[in-house]
Amino acid sequence: MSGPYITKGRLAHLARHLSDRDWAVLHTLARVRLATASQLERLHFAGVSRRQARSALASLVSRRALARLPRQVGGVRAGSAGFVYALDVAGQRLTRSIESRPQRPWEVGQIFLAHSLAVTELIVGLAEAVRARCDGAALAQYEGEPGCWRPFTGPGGARAVLKPDAEVILTFGRFEDRWLIEVDRATESRTALDRKLQRYLDYWRTGHEQAATGVFPRVLWVVPDDARRAVMIDALGRLPAESWPLFAASTSEEAVSRILGGANA
Repeated sequence: MSGPYITKGRLAHLARHLSDRDWAVLHTLARVRLATASQLERLHFAGVSRRQARSALASLVSRRALARLPRQVGGVRAGSAGFVYALDVAGQRLTRSIESRPQRPWEVGQIFLAHSLAVTELIVGLAEAVRARCDGAALAQYEGEPGCWRPFTGPGGARAVLKPDAEVILTFGRFEDRWLIEVDRATESRTALDRKLQRYLDYWRTGHEQAATGVFPRVLWVVPDDARRAVMIDALGRLPAESWPLFAASTSEEAVSRILGGANA
């Protein structure tokens, strides 16, 4: 269903009538691209009944701020909790999340969907863990693809782009931890891992990140299980020794606690 045509007047009217929570939902999807209803509820609807949360999301869909992807996650039993949301045309225009002409989200492949939702799940889990702490920790910034990508000039003057899955910045009082996140679902070969690691080394050696922020973010590889972590550690072990402190590997179950443990741990 295409919904109402989004004129400038309709967009301005929508902007005036969005709640703070509505805006937060839109900005989250501008950063992570895809999220399930359950993930959005956990992130933005704490203390609100499930019915109210689903009603709020449905209202954003009816106004073309959000769109539901054609397929659900988890099958029929998941019900509305399994809906996957992305920004629709009005949401894209309000958040200026893309430079090209806004267009309706299309059905995505299962591999892309699973990977995108795994990245979102890590960010949601991290936000929940930070919210539960009482030590002043804060999730100061998070950014998914492509907002977290880094274009740079590689060896020999070649144009290159570092493409992490996400970037997160946490603050602990006066201190700040920066992470680049790679969510690995054990679908890439060892050769592909080596190429990706080399891209990180090429970018690290430019010094761009260090000049801009004073530090190079710690790179966390989030893997599904201990077997894949062993593969990842083997790949890291083949890198030059001076680069080892840049990287860490963790299973998805341990990733949040690993990030909260600090970039220098």
